[in-house]
Amino acid sequence: MGRQYTLAVLGGSGLYEMDGLRDVRQLAVETPYGAPSDAIVEGHLPTEAGDVRMLFLPRHGRGHRVPPHAINYRANVAALKMSGATHLLSVSAVGSMREEIEPGDFVVIDQYIDLTRRRISTFFDEIAAHVSFSDPVCDKLASALTSAARAVHAKGERGVHDGGTYVCIDGPQFSTRAESLVYRSWNVSAIGMTSMPEAKLAREAELPFATLALATDYDCWHVSEEAVTVEAIVAVMHKNVNAAKQTVARLAGLLPAPETSRAYGALAGAVMTHEGVASAEARKRLSWLMPL
Repeated sequence: MGRQYTLAVLGGSGLYEMDGLRDVRQLAVETPYGAPSDAIVEGHLPTEAGDVRMLFLPRHGRGHRVPPHAINYRANVAALKMSGATHLLSVSAVGSMREEIEPGDFVVIDQYIDLTRRRISTFFDEIAAHVSFSDPVCDKLASALTSAARAVHAKGERGVHDGGTYVCIDGPQFSTRAESLVYRSWNVSAIGMTSMPEAKLAREAELPFATLALATDYDCWHVSEEAVTVEAIVAVMHKNVNAAKQTVARLAGLLPAPETSRAYGALAGAVMTHEGVASAEARKRLSWLMPL
C-alpha cells in the first residue's frame, strides 16, 4: 500500500455520516489558541487509491451553536494540522451572486475577497511572517474537487462551476441590497461568512486548501427573489447534503501529493524575525507549526 493521506473537512456536522467510513472515533484537541469548535471526528475511508484517513470538524459546533463571527478559526485549523491533516477542504454555504449559479449548484472557489474585520487571520501575531497568497487555493486539489463534484451532482457539469470569487463578510447579518449590488459589480460568484480566514490560515499551515461552496439562494441583489431567509437556506442545504458527502468521498480517492501544491513549503523564507529575537513563549506557541 502507498502513502496514506489525511483529508480534513471543515463543514457541517453531518458530513462525516457517510457510507463506508469505519473506525470512527472522536479526538479532543487543545491548541495554543484554545479549543476548536468541537471534537474532531476521525475515520478511515477505503478508496481505489487506498485507505484515506478522514478528519471532520463542524466549524459551528454540533447543533450550529457558534456564529460565524465568533468561530475560533485559528484553533480549528491548528487542531486539524496537529491531528495530521495533509489536505484541507472547506465546505461552505453561500449566496449566489450570478444568475447562472442557481440555488443547489456547487462552486469550486479559486479566489477570495476578505471583508472581515473582527477575526484574527494569522498564526504570526508575535513573529513577523509573510506568506505568498496571490493564488489562495491549491489548483490541483481544486481540480480534483471539481471532478469529484461533477461526478455526483444531479445536474452534472452544469451544476458545478469551476472557479469563482468568494467575498467573505463578518455577518451574522446578511447584506443590505446596496452592499449586494456593490459586490456583484466586482464580478464575484458567491458571498459567505466562513472561508476567511480559513484560507489564509491554511496557507500559513502549509496545507493544500480548497473550498466547495454550496449555493443556497440568490443574494438580495436578485430582486425577483424573496429576501434571504434561514428557512430557505436550510431547505436547499438539506437537498444538497448527500451530494456534498458523495463529493467528499470521491475527493478522498483523488488527493494530489501535497508536495505538488503551492502551499507546500509556504513558510520557507517567509519569517522575517531574526533568529533569537522571538520570545521563548512565542517559539513554544508556534512549535506545532515550525521550529524556531
